[in-house]
Amino acid sequence: MAAEKWVYMVTAQTPTNIAVIKYWGKRDEVRILPVNDSISVTLDPDHLCTVTTVAVSPSFDRDRMWLNGKEISLSGSRYQNCLREIRSRGGDVEDKEKGVKIEKKDWERLNLHIASHNNFPTAAGLASSAAGFACLVFSLAKLMNVEEDPSQLSAIARQGSGSACRSLFGGFVKWKMGSKDDGSDSVAVQLADEKHWDDLVIIIAVVSSRQKETSSTSGMRESVETSLLLQHRAKEVVPKRIVQMEEAIKNRDFASFTQLSCTDSNQFHAVCLDTSPPIFYMNDTSHRIISLVEKWNRSEGTPQVAYTFDAGPNAVLIARNRKVAVQLLQGLLYYFPPKSDTDMKSYVVGDNSILKEAGLDGENSVENLQPPPEIRDNIGSQDQKGEVSYFICTRPGRGPVVLPDQTQALLDPETGLPK
Repeated sequence: MAAEKWVYMVTAQTPTNIAVIKYWGKRDEVRILPVNDSISVTLDPDHLCTVTTVAVSPSFDRDRMWLNGKEISLSGSRYQNCLREIRSRGGDVEDKEKGVKIEKKDWERLNLHIASHNNFPTAAGLASSAAGFACLVFSLAKLMNVEEDPSQLSAIARQGSGSACRSLFGGFVKWKMGSKDDGSDSVAVQLADEKHWDDLVIIIAVVSSRQKETSSTSGMRESVETSLLLQHRAKEVVPKRIVQMEEAIKNRDFASFTQLSCTDSNQFHAVCLDTSPPIFYMNDTSHRIISLVEKWNRSEGTPQVAYTFDAGPNAVLIARNRKVAVQLLQGLLYYFPPKSDTDMKSYVVGDNSILKEAGLDGENSVENLQPPPEIRDNIGSQDQKGEVSYFICTRPGRGPVVLPDQTQALLDPETGLPK
């Protein structure tokens, strides 16, 4: 290893994902091995992602990490497990221009700086830890010239956050629970890429961006210990649903996809209620959104929108196509309008070109919305301002990528400290 003072870095962007067949419950807490398979949709990283810059330098005196601008401790076992696993797989790295020459054996003693930024709320039920640990592992693998394929890397990311393994692929992803004690076969695989079913449009209602009262980790532990429904779900229900969901995705069968997504989401929240003490992730606004979607789907005769909720109150709504998504957004904004001083472009983020298609890009456009005819009754009146913080419009998206543009790096290339 050359003795010169240099900083060598890599910046990567990784998507988050939303499970449509849920992961809830571990059979091994340390290795993060699940009690059942799960399937997710990767969300477009242009709208929801983590960007991470990792740097190595002989001048760094210890491993350090900054998350969303604040330094955090790396002493936790999840970070340590990921760092240990990835370091042990590091390869030779040479950059003659910078005078960088790192041999495989050097990774054990070189220190790292890591800076990570989520463009969405952390720990509010939008899988920020999934994108975060996936990005950490992916960027370090690129920095250290690790040769493992994405599935093998997913087994490392899994040890940081279970659902992180699914963020190493775009499109539709399955996390295989595996059966080995060491977790080597508990990996993610891609079922189909993001172009396979590109009609789908996803609207997320961010009901609350606050940190949740019961973390997923402690919630899962309590469910495994106390919920008989969880045992039944893992053993009898999920294996059949996984097969059916794989088939629905392969055939782009939206009716089956919707039925499976909605029932699995509801059963996951039923497991939370069946836990002692019960866990409440959804709130009244979540329930009203479910009611709105269920009534619309029934009135149309065929499903138009699927819903799914992770461990939080935020609704992830998957519309069968763009036209349906426009109608969905109009209905959502009728029932959950922004506060009067809110700019529409900050109330509907992500792909907000949908506002124009919905006729909602002018002044007073929300006030002029008509109630959707089929759901005019029993949802409540147009007085729910402030119940939804904002909406994100997105779609299925690609997996992790390296960002070669140095201006996107979160660390200074000279010092290796946050910009």
